[in-house]
Amino acid sequence: MSKLNIWLMNHYASNMYRDKAGRHYWFAQELIRRGYDVTVFCSTTLVNGEELLNTGKDKLVVKKTDGIPFVFVKTVPAQGNGIKRVENMGLFYKNLFPATKAYAAKYGKPDVIVASSVHPLTMVAGIQIAKKMRIPCICEIRDLWPEAIFSFGKTTEKSLIGRILIKGEHWIYKRANALIFTKEGDTDYLKEKKWTTAQGGDIDLGKCHYINNGVDIAACEERSRTMQLDDADLNDESKFNITYVGTIRPVNNVGNLLDTAKILKAKGGYDDIQFLLYGDGGQLAELQKRVKTEHLDNVKMKGFVNRQYVPYILSKSSINMLNYAQNQYNWTRGNSSNKLFEYMASGKPIISTVHMGYSIIKRYNCGVELYEDTPEALAAQIIRFHDMNKDEQEQIGKNARIGANDFDFSVLTEKLIKVIESVI
Repeated sequence: MSKLNIWLMNHYASNMYRDKAGRHYWFAQELIRRGYDVTVFCSTTLVNGEELLNTGKDKLVVKKTDGIPFVFVKTVPAQGNGIKRVENMGLFYKNLFPATKAYAAKYGKPDVIVASSVHPLTMVAGIQIAKKMRIPCICEIRDLWPEAIFSFGKTTEKSLIGRILIKGEHWIYKRANALIFTKEGDTDYLKEKKWTTAQGGDIDLGKCHYINNGVDIAACEERSRTMQLDDADLNDESKFNITYVGTIRPVNNVGNLLDTAKILKAKGGYDDIQFLLYGDGGQLAELQKRVKTEHLDNVKMKGFVNRQYVPYILSKSSINMLNYAQNQYNWTRGNSSNKLFEYMASGKPIISTVHMGYSIIKRYNCGVELYEDTPEALAAQIIRFHDMNKDEQEQIGKNARIGANDFDFSVLTEKLIKVIESVI
């Protein structure tokens, strides 16, 4: 089979252009290395709603990074989760049609479209554009909408908007030529809905595939060597570092880490344990105030950090924290968190504050999952690792690094190619 022309559509791949990292950046990079033609379509705004590029009067701007063409589709900045966010999504959907038409006229139409969520309008557009071009469309579901919306209490399944969203979701699953889920157990959702052909529904599980998020191991190792931070806390070899990297928001339950630090400080005898928390988000100021008023000198809130420095930060950790709230998400279907695989690639033990189905941590014996996300349970596990035989601790870290190989993007790209070839 001759090499194909592939379009990847992801509203928020603009962050990947900026960071030179991320799922579709790495997919594009790996596909191009194998001789495929690849273009990434994304919004002119970043995930946080800030504008990255101004297209002027045009509907699109084309930029290249590392040989990957990115087509920036005109949207509007959208801070928060209000009406501007909805307008931002709607404009991306609307403007994808003239943008893809203009790009195809200049560079030729694709052989296949891979349209990725988070929000479903990208997949709707991908299906509709592919139909006009008489080519297949693969839909990639990285978050189960509208279930995630229901989980956060934004609306209910039985409400009018809930029923409309479910109907739209089913429309996408039915009409896509293939479906890629990023969590191993996501097809359980289709069974729960009784949408599968085996249950009398109209969605064939044979067109459903699993490709988790992953990591570019070579890039991580390179950045760990070349992108180093001059940080006295991070580089203090006498410390036992409990490291969290991610957004500071309720779903990540970062306040639980402060509660745990308070327990360990009061306990005494563990003065070498410190919590290094990297990230920004809506709760950052609140937690910074807590650190100050509660005199938690064993917690260092580092704020935003460029993801280029993350591999080096993780290389200095003793334990990497996969920190979530048990009750704010359905964890039974597995985990597709990017940070899990970055943590694994660092070769350090992982503690997850939630017990997950299809557990990758258990499969590779690279850490522990808590059945209760309480500070007391977390403190007990941190002490266990702190007091653990060094050889045992290092073996758990080695297990993590070995397991990361299965989620390297060179491996994941081969899986994607098989899905693409299945629809051509």
